[in-house]
Amino acid sequence: MPVLLCSECGREYDPSLPRWKCECGGLLDLSFLNSLEPRLLKNRAFNMWRYREVLPIDRDENIVSFQEGFTPLLKVLFGTRKIFIKQDHLFPSGSYKDRGASVLVSKIKELGIHHVVEDSSGNAGAAAAAYCAHASIACDIYVPEKTSPGKLIQIQSYGAHLYKIPGTREDTAAAVLQAAENTFYASHSWNPYFFQGTKTFSYEVCEQLGWKAPDTVILPVGNGTLFLGAYIGFRELQKRGILDAIPKMVGVQSAACAPLFEGYRQKKDIPIAIKPERTAAEGIAIANPVRGKQILNAVRKTGGSIVAVREEEILTGLSQMYKSGFYIEPTSGAAVAGIKKYLETAEKDEVIVSVFTGHGLKSGGKVYHE
Repeated sequence: MPVLLCSECGREYDPSLPRWKCECGGLLDLSFLNSLEPRLLKNRAFNMWRYREVLPIDRDENIVSFQEGFTPLLKVLFGTRKIFIKQDHLFPSGSYKDRGASVLVSKIKELGIHHVVEDSSGNAGAAAAAYCAHASIACDIYVPEKTSPGKLIQIQSYGAHLYKIPGTREDTAAAVLQAAENTFYASHSWNPYFFQGTKTFSYEVCEQLGWKAPDTVILPVGNGTLFLGAYIGFRELQKRGILDAIPKMVGVQSAACAPLFEGYRQKKDIPIAIKPERTAAEGIAIANPVRGKQILNAVRKTGGSIVAVREEEILTGLSQMYKSGFYIEPTSGAAVAGIKKYLETAEKDEVIVSVFTGHGLKSGGKVYHE
């Protein structure tokens, strides 16, 4: 039976109860056994719910889905090297956050919850708003007031109630925590069910590679919703005996807001407090990632690293992808810059996978050219 387990005090909770954190204030993780057999997937639809055995929703009638997932894994040229890029900017709401939203909102529906709050720099809010609209669940989204206009319009178009909070991303997080005292918090960073959705990234990558793991996975990282989800997925596949080893996990941060990079560089177990500056990669501009300790643990357990990329590197990478026909958001430009930096020391035959996290149309006027 699945169980919610506190990462701090070890207390266990029944997942049939509406809880998003431990009474001690600690983060909750979901622990359960899965029984995935790749041979059973042959005749299933090509979406993320093809991995039904590993997605912790009790009853199929509670699944909230747009048949999302199984995005293309394309080879993209970087100089003389071809890197596999997962095209997660092609999801229904325009970002990989739909993976987590589908599972989390499905669980919210299963719990009988009719009203939720969420905070976001844009993409998670849009995903939550879309899936809540599909499930007829009321949704309040808290965002920094300087969030890209395109993302704000998208959130409101789904019918969500939008709160624009002055100040930093951390001010927005503080505001939503007050609201969460009375309304269920559908958090993409606190709620463990969101990571149960983003872990499907790993299942898809491995299936698309013939049930083999890549050598290295390079992902932009702020709150770590994709990074940790991918780590969870690869770890499950290894425990199941489908993979022999977990890929090296490499996180990419903007140098303007890089608490995880500083923690990694200083050989610490937790992120280092920093003073954030403005960055085009708003999706990873998180000065205080709540699961920072878990992210750094995943990096070290896989022999990975965290790299920081400058603003000009992000914008140059973004422009180069535009000219290759990929219209992606600036946060994806950080991934591109991170790939280029990693390739400086990569092994010749290394199989590398990265991702385009969100669509360029979400940037709402933030278009960059060399």
